[in-house]
Amino acid sequence: MDNEPILLDSVRMARFVARGSLRLDAVVPADLNAEALTALAQELPPVPYGTPLAQAYAPDSLPARLLAVPQVAGALRSLVGPGPLVDHHAVHVREPRGGDAQPLHADAIIDVRPDAFDVQLMYYPQEVTLEMGGTLSVPGSHLRRTNETDTGRYQNLRGQDRLVCPAGTVVFVHHGLWHGGRRNDSDTTRYMFKIRFNPTVRQRLLWDTADLHDPRVRAELDVHFPWYEQATGRLERYQRTLLWRELTGDPDFDLDHWVTRVSNRPQEATA
Repeated sequence: MDNEPILLDSVRMARFVARGSLRLDAVVPADLNAEALTALAQELPPVPYGTPLAQAYAPDSLPARLLAVPQVAGALRSLVGPGPLVDHHAVHVREPRGGDAQPLHADAIIDVRPDAFDVQLMYYPQEVTLEMGGTLSVPGSHLRRTNETDTGRYQNLRGQDRLVCPAGTVVFVHHGLWHGGRRNDSDTTRYMFKIRFNPTVRQRLLWDTADLHDPRVRAELDVHFPWYEQATGRLERYQRTLLWRELTGDPDFDLDHWVTRVSNRPQEATA
């Protein structure tokens, strides 16, 4: 039973919908982190696009063992469901005192799916300090439609999150989240391993829904981020509402009537 996936609850799922990311600190055991540093330094064999996860990695491989960690397995199941496809994976290495900061970007061409999303797993096998240039991301940016590096001209948005984390941390991000790796100003090589997953089932009520009506769910979905504009920022709440309706199957869920007030379609003229 100790190896059973630990599903997300509704509060954490709502946090992902609002923020576009979910962070699991130090969930990977120290022995696997140590092995990962060796394995990632030697690269990993590629996996063809669209390979079913069950066929993508040998059982004793680093990715398979990483994905078997109960918190990791449960989060993945909660976000994309059983039997996802592997879109691709990559090892990102930042050498000591080297590399340029990436421009702010999303890892896809524009994606207009209103009812589905891919997730990326980002694994950090070592402690990441501020000087090591961890991944920078912009909370709540994932539902604003942009095309790859269209956001690259933006720098230092209010409320941005520059990752500092303990060893064994895993972050799941919505494919549309604005992010970019920072330059490494430390004396230590920094590694990050990522896998992008495509769902094969409808992403509806895949998590532990026992707390679905907890007031904290609505509070998470209604959060405001400092970079939002006074007017246009309201559209982020609108988009979150649409996504939460899809994920829960509840066509009436709303936040301050954002969706309800524009869903009215009168069929007859009033007298």
